[in-house]
Amino acid sequence: MAKVLVIADIKQGVLKGSTAELLSKAKSIGAETAVVAIGCNINMLIPNLVSAGSDTQYVADDPGLELFSAGPYASCVVDAAKKFDANLIWFGFSENSKALAPRVAARLDAACATEITDVMLSGDQIEVIRPAITNKVIQRVKVNTKKLVAVVRAGAFEATKGIAGTENVVKLSPPEQDLKALIKKILTDASGEIDLADADIVVSVGRGAKDLAGVNLVKELATDLKAGFGSSRAMVDAGLMAHNKQVGQTGKIVAPTLYVAIGISGAIQHLAGMNGSKVILAVNKDPEAPIFNVADYGIVGDLFEVVPILREEIKKIRH
Repeated sequence: MAKVLVIADIKQGVLKGSTAELLSKAKSIGAETAVVAIGCNINMLIPNLVSAGSDTQYVADDPGLELFSAGPYASCVVDAAKKFDANLIWFGFSENSKALAPRVAARLDAACATEITDVMLSGDQIEVIRPAITNKVIQRVKVNTKKLVAVVRAGAFEATKGIAGTENVVKLSPPEQDLKALIKKILTDASGEIDLADADIVVSVGRGAKDLAGVNLVKELATDLKAGFGSSRAMVDAGLMAHNKQVGQTGKIVAPTLYVAIGISGAIQHLAGMNGSKVILAVNKDPEAPIFNVADYGIVGDLFEVVPILREEIKKIRH
């Protein structure tokens, strides 16, 4: 039987939904499931780890793990993988995961695959599906090792309602401090805005907004929807949006329930960052804009006319 170890995605003491998504997928392929949770004061999350679908919970809870550091965190994952004898080690999509996955794979002598969207098992043979070349091709990759460390693309799997796990907690010893690189402080976006990776709704602004006034108009729509506020690369290059707001191949990969693209033409690099969204709404005055090829709903019109109308309709619904 396949044995899947999922690395819990914990942010500011909260277990993120991607953990349940990965565990649900593991259950669906008939695998035995375990989760490893790393951090400080996270024992309170054990019931959540069980209800997310894990049958074994490896917990590394130590003050020295309060701040993310790739070396010690990788040691915890490797420790859990060896104890569980996992042949599949899955990370949800995040910057931390991309830093950890190759370290873990090297120490386990395992293959490493990023942005996978599916896994197939046939006996001991593992194959994965992943997009490549900004989604121009879909690769089916045969894994020639007994173990695979994988980073799963955002939104690739869905959590199954009513999934159940079994409480079986295994405490992990804290790893030795990484003397090569000591993390002193984590600097984060202090704007207080919703993180794009966590947002259920994302509103993104593109070149059609023209200037700061246009950006602020679209931002007000995001505020009305309590949405994450993103951007195309063009607006970042123009200095109108911060790089951490960029959605796309060289920015963030998002997969919200609703993605609203305002004034974005839909270059393939941008589409690579948001085409996993459940529903896509596009507003663009060019009826031939590529964004309409992937949108579920499209509005052909000037965003300076359409956005105020959308805001008024949203206010009517919410009041």
